[in-house]
Amino acid sequence: MASPAETERREPVNEQIVANMYASMRTELNQIYSKITELEMDASEHSLVINAIQPLDPSRRCYRMIGGVLVERTIKEVLPAVERNKEGIEEVIARLNEALEKKKREIAEFEAKYKIRIRKPDSDVKDDSNRKEGSAQGVLVGPASSNWSNFVWKSVTRCVVSLGKDLMTKSLLIK
Repeated sequence: MASPAETERREPVNEQIVANMYASMRTELNQIYSKITELEMDASEHSLVINAIQPLDPSRRCYRMIGGVLVERTIKEVLPAVERNKEGIEEVIARLNEALEKKKREIAEFEAKYKIRIRKPDSDVKDDSNRKEGSAQGVLVGPASSNWSNFVWKSVTRCVVSLGKDLMTKSLLIK
């Protein structure tokens, strides 16, 4: 029989294993999203090529990159191949979307089973009216006792409160 101290040591390991499994599932989900986005861009490029060469004379020369080698062909030869490639890409996108939905369901079941909840970052809090002026973080370089730096600090603090999420993408340099 395991002592209480041993079971306490095992629980964090189990929680850590669950957290690692959850993180790996989320990583897989993000990889699927990335691949879908990449393939959608490829399909879009194929559509642009098809739309550009379709109205042209079928006997006209064109160049196609095959395996890193630029090959001269006619539009009559290239157009069907590009259309087939686009259809193949769209089929892969459809299968990846199915895999994405399956992975989302799997993650939802995993979250329900282990009662996982995602915490929202503090910056997403919508009610900033209760925030104190001094609670904003910032860096002020210069003499702290000067009236100008106190004025600037208060101005920056007000901006932080009013900007909310936008603060993360903006920086302020005071000289």
